[in-house]
Amino acid sequence: MKIPAFSLVMFGGTGDLAMRKLLPALYQSFLDGAFAPNSRVICAARTVYTHETYRDWMNEAVKPNVTDRFDEQRWQEFLQLVLYLPFNATEAGAFAELKNMLDAQDAGNQRVFYLAVAPSIFDDICAGLAEQGLNQNSRIVVEKPLGHDLASCQEINDMFACHFSEQQIFRIDHYLGKESVQNLMALRFGNSFFEPILRRDYISNVQITISEELGVERRAEFYDQTGALRDMVQNHLLQLLCFVAMNAPATMDADNIRDEKLGVLRALKPWTADTVLNDVVRGQYIAGVSQGKEVQGYLQEQGVPADSNTETYVALKTEINNWRFAGVPFYLRTGKRMPKRMAEIVIVFKSVPYELIGKMPAGSNRLVIELQPEESIRMYCLAKRPGNSMKLGVVHLDMDADDFFPERRMDGYERLLLDALSGNLSLFVRRDEQEQAWRWVEPIMNTWIEQNVAPKPYASGTWGPPAANALVARDGNNWHEEL
Repeated sequence: MKIPAFSLVMFGGTGDLAMRKLLPALYQSFLDGAFAPNSRVICAARTVYTHETYRDWMNEAVKPNVTDRFDEQRWQEFLQLVLYLPFNATEAGAFAELKNMLDAQDAGNQRVFYLAVAPSIFDDICAGLAEQGLNQNSRIVVEKPLGHDLASCQEINDMFACHFSEQQIFRIDHYLGKESVQNLMALRFGNSFFEPILRRDYISNVQITISEELGVERRAEFYDQTGALRDMVQNHLLQLLCFVAMNAPATMDADNIRDEKLGVLRALKPWTADTVLNDVVRGQYIAGVSQGKEVQGYLQEQGVPADSNTETYVALKTEINNWRFAGVPFYLRTGKRMPKRMAEIVIVFKSVPYELIGKMPAGSNRLVIELQPEESIRMYCLAKRPGNSMKLGVVHLDMDADDFFPERRMDGYERLLLDALSGNLSLFVRRDEQEQAWRWVEPIMNTWIEQNVAPKPYASGTWGPPAANALVARDGNNWHEEL
């Protein structure tokens, strides 16, 4: 995929996101020949560097994060595309200097501005770009989640809308760039034997899990102000839910896809204080054993207040009030310090209506879509055990994408950066989507505050509080690892 010549301005060019994700992703795209001649990456930050000393910094800080296909010669070629601008968004004249640099360098390139910075300076940057006319015929990319609740999200979106049209704003969720997530649409809408049965008549329950082995690590200050509900549920988990449950779009046009996702979010069963207390489990990890090592609890992590109520785990049950899925429980969960790192979607089908040929083990018919660390699809079904009696056992049919598609898979940021540079909005989140996600999640946050709901402890290295097992067990179900 070759995209037209661009000038990508990366605000926060010395930050962690640029160092670990964005610049390594751009290097991989450069290797694939995606950049047209005259394309430029301009990194802007407060630190005073020249072009050359910034490239020296990239050799020290960014190169170790290039873990795939590193080639020294090609790396040096890539570095020549990277320019640096010492930049303070609050200083007079900073944006005029940026405009002069762009005018001298890009010769009509598509201009894209990436805000890899704290939300507190979003307004300064957008206003400064607009003052110099840099908001015209350009695009802006911003990381989700935006805000900490619906009101703050709307405030940020209103600010963006003052300077950019909705078609210019690319709200990035790196999960949507994963090959496996995009494959959900291919799996659902490209196979005649799946699409007809993905509905309430055939489905017992749906489980979506994103789990992490690690604790908060060096993100304690950020994480304690955010928590798993804001960081993961309203963000990544709801997007996965949309891809699982959406109806087929009329076309693969970006707005048609996003319209169908919005339809799912609007159909989610609304929360009351009673349903929050009954159907949401809030947890926080304590000391335990993770990856064979003893680890401390969340309250003992550096930078975490000793009395913090921030959740590191959330499990919830919801329903989608529409024709296709009415009455089907959807279980969502995410947590830190869990037994393994994974993201998976499990669709458990109903048992046959009559056990004609033998006992049906619970969950014996299920579709498991693994998104990470590997990309695979596994279909569980029943078969006769060898012998002279009709006894059934669970077997599975596996599809490992690596067995069929040897091509290298793009990192999520690679895919999404290329889409932003080429103007494809399909995998980016529209304003009404994002605000509806906050609108649905906010009653949970409010109930926790109003009812003083403390997180339930769970030992590091386990699958969460016992209450999470009870959440599914009362419906006669089990989490996938227990099937």
